[in-house]
Amino acid sequence: MKKLLLLFYFSILLSQQFDDPADFKFSIKDVRKGEIALLNLDTNLEFGWHIYAIYDVPDGPESTTINVEGSIIDDIGRIIEPVPIISFDEGFGITTRYHEEKPNFKIPIKIRNNLPLGSYSFKCTVRYQVCNEGLCYPPNEYTETLKFNVIEGNIRDEYAMASFSFDKRSILDVTDNKIGSFLLLALSMGFLALLTPCVFPMIPITISFFTHRSEQEQGSPIKSAFVYMLGIVFTFTFLGMLLAILLGASGANQLAANPYVNLFIGFLFIYFALSLFGFFEIELPEFLRRFSLEREDSEGYVGILFMALTFTLTSFTCTVQFMGLILVAAAQGEWFWPIIGMLIFSLAFASPFFFLALFPHYLTKLPQSGNWLNSVKVIMGFLELAAAFKFISNTDLVWNWDIFTYEIVLFSWSVIMFLCFLYLLGLIRFKNDSKISFSSMRLAFAIPFLLFSLYLGAGNFGYKINGTLESYLPPKKIHSNLNWVTSLDEGLNLANLENKKIFIDFTGVTCTNCRWMERNIFTDKSVEELMKEFILVSLYTDAGENYLQKREYQINRFKTAALPYYVILDKNDFVIGEFPGMSRNVNDFQDFLRKGLN
Repeated sequence: MKKLLLLFYFSILLSQQFDDPADFKFSIKDVRKGEIALLNLDTNLEFGWHIYAIYDVPDGPESTTINVEGSIIDDIGRIIEPVPIISFDEGFGITTRYHEEKPNFKIPIKIRNNLPLGSYSFKCTVRYQVCNEGLCYPPNEYTETLKFNVIEGNIRDEYAMASFSFDKRSILDVTDNKIGSFLLLALSMGFLALLTPCVFPMIPITISFFTHRSEQEQGSPIKSAFVYMLGIVFTFTFLGMLLAILLGASGANQLAANPYVNLFIGFLFIYFALSLFGFFEIELPEFLRRFSLEREDSEGYVGILFMALTFTLTSFTCTVQFMGLILVAAAQGEWFWPIIGMLIFSLAFASPFFFLALFPHYLTKLPQSGNWLNSVKVIMGFLELAAAFKFISNTDLVWNWDIFTYEIVLFSWSVIMFLCFLYLLGLIRFKNDSKISFSSMRLAFAIPFLLFSLYLGAGNFGYKINGTLESYLPPKKIHSNLNWVTSLDEGLNLANLENKKIFIDFTGVTCTNCRWMERNIFTDKSVEELMKEFILVSLYTDAGENYLQKREYQINRFKTAALPYYVILDKNDFVIGEFPGMSRNVNDFQDFLRKGLN
């Protein structure tokens, strides 16, 4: 219907001569060296006619676009337009945003650095469509070549350019003598990723899995640990690159935030926990067991590789600080160095789990190892049960169940820790437990679980618990002194209205590192005072309203899918600075904010 209506309008126009009811005039003032140039577009529309707004493109008539071309142009900022008129267009059957009479548009332009003093020119084009209540003219263009001068003088504050950023391109710049720097970066990022919250749940899971294997005396413990480490390395690399090919640079984030994946991991951990409690033995499906046994010296390695895959899935969310940059390159068709970077990163990341996989084997050498091994299994089962709540609560957040809330998960953890206390005292027994006699050693191990249970329980009664623990929990509904908006357009409008810089927080509903920053860095008083000086914009890229567009904006503009990721813009939409993700150093984050305000 809309297309037929447009064709009807155009057929009328083709049969008659008409004068364009829109006049345009570009202008620009001379620029002092080091300043941003401000291009003006003055428009004069005849009575009853209008052109459409720039940023809210209607599904029908063509929105207004302004382009600037020239070798001296480095970048253009966000076009500042008047507040548009919002109206329902019965002809097109849609709500449109348009301008009437004499709208003025301002376009900030970043001129190339270090231009010599002198006269320069560039081409400006406005593409538009004029309509009135009865008809629309076909889209038209107006082009003008402008001249301006770069002159001496002190930089005026309102036209000052400021920019600081880490060099994202350097991560893939492996030419000349920079190969060593690239490999060192990948290695160091792998070790740093071990400090992120998603890694800790895999410690009890690894120990419990290899405790079970040590009881069955399956294969060489060193060989099993080595297969586990390499399984993590290759599943990280292969799965990361595959996701980049199939889903783009944010593929790893999409997988980590997927509610079905989180639900599967949550129930998988519950399944592991019940097995460790002795309710049943975990066995691979018959076809996988047959496949494994038919391979010489396989010794059940299919199960180890399955655990390596589980490790990869649970850790993706916290490791995209490095992968977010690598996978953008992979999604754009670069292969060799992204693969090398992923291999080195995941090797560093997986190496400590080689030793964790050996731990149960050496535990069997202790006196009365049978009792201790079973006790370790049961405690690990309780910890896996606690970890399951984290992943099920991720699904809750995406699907908005509002069941596994901050309070419910925290209370559940408190109960689980109390059950560990009772078990170590011998007050709870499972199928494979022999009779436990009370001893001072068991009491020494039990008391920390009791204290931890009370500590977690106090969190639901106003006591502030550790920020790292809180990062595993769903977001808590608390009063904040900071005011956030969730639309970049709204943030830019407020920035121009209040003459402030913009702080963008690229975050995720299921992002554990994001929660850590919010609980530990954003709540620091000095950081909070600095953040109040910005227009604060929170963009969720894994779930919520328009999250796909926000994700694409982050990838296309900043060449990374990492979460969290922080950007400071000026009111003209120029990038001032970028902060690549989670940091435990509050001073570094303060410096980032201070530089953005200068």
